[in-house]
This record gives sequence, structure tokens and C-alpha cells, in this order.
Amino acid sequence: MAREKIRIKKIDNITARQVTFSKRRRGIFKKADELSVLCDADVALIIFSATGKLFEFSSSRMRDILGRYNLHASNINKLIDPPSTHLQLENCNLSRLSKEVEDKTKQLRKLRGEDLDGLNLEELQRLEKLLESGLSRVSEKKGECVMSQISSLEKRGSDLVDENKRLREKLETFERSKMVAFKEAVETESATTNMSSYDSGAPLEDESDTSLKLGLPSWE
Repeated sequence: MAREKIRIKKIDNITARQVTFSKRRRGIFKKADELSVLCDADVALIIFSATGKLFEFSSSRMRDILGRYNLHASNINKLIDPPSTHLQLENCNLSRLSKEVEDKTKQLRKLRGEDLDGLNLEELQRLEKLLESGLSRVSEKKGECVMSQISSLEKRGSDLVDENKRLREKLETFERSKMVAFKEAVETESATTNMSSYDSGAPLEDESDTSLKLGLPSWE
């Protein structure tokens, strides 16, 4: 039995309309994704629901696809009104640069491990070698930075050792000068004490000698 063909017209029931919108939206997004994968095409869809809600799908960056669309539309308009040679050259350069940016963007995404579907074994091996080479250069640069930091720390440690040695010698010199000053002070004080004792004992000795000379009795 043949399947009855559904008449295409606006669905009056709001709930049924919303359900149909959700189902068909997912279906058209699925078809767009399949088309981009099977045919290696850049596909972009923009849908606004009846309530004004935005839904979108893009096989790559939406901004890049819209940029290509604007460029294409601009070129079509310029074909209608032929531009000057200078403008044609600028458009050619712009198109070439846009293509280069697109290729570099795809290459960068692959280097980040994205969009690897569709690559054959040879392409994956080439990408692996490129990543290994980049990792080797990064490791080498990292080693240079580490050695530079180690050398700087060693120099700083050597400077600290020299500074510590200088401060120790300065402290020892200060201690020696302090001991010498203390010793000189002690010797000076000792000499002063001896001289004082000598001066105070001299008259007693003279008095004793005078008593003997006069024949006076000595009191003990």
C-alpha cells in the first residue's frame, strides 16, 4: 500500500507545530552533516523558530562560511557591474588570502587533534612526525630555559657565599680589634693601679728611716 503523501501547509495546532519543528530541525541538521562528510562540502544552516529562537549548524566555523558567502555574493555583484583592474586584483588577493587562512585554520585544528576524520594512514603519519618534531623543539627550548635558571641560581649562590665570607672576615677583624682594645685598657688600668700603690707607700718608708736615724724606738 502506497504511503499517503502529506500535504504541506501550516500546522494550526501550536503543540503539534512545535513537535514537528523539533523533529524536522534535527532531521535537516543530520542531513546537512551527512552532506558535508560525504561530499567534503562546507554547509551552514541558520533557522529561526516561530518564537524567534535561533538554531544553527555548520560543518566548520560559521564565521568562515559566512565570510566566504559574503565574498561570493560580492563577486557576483561585481560581475554584474564589472570592476576595474585594480579591484579585480584586490579581490583575487582577498580570495587567495581567505583560502590560505582557511587552510591554516584546518591545519591548526588538526595539530590540536581535531577534525582527524577522513585522514589516511600516510597523512596521519606525516602529522605525527610534525607533532614529534615540534615537541622535540619545545623540549629543547625547555631544557635551555632550565639550564639558564640553574646557572643563574648557581651564580647567585656563589655571590652569597662570597658575601658571607666577606662579612665573616669583617666580623673577625672587629672582634680582634675589640680584644686588642680591651687588652690595652686592662694593661693601662693595671699600670695606673701599680703607680698609685707605689706613690702611697713611699712616705711610710721615709718615716721608718727617720726614726732609725734619730735612735727613736720603733713601734710595732
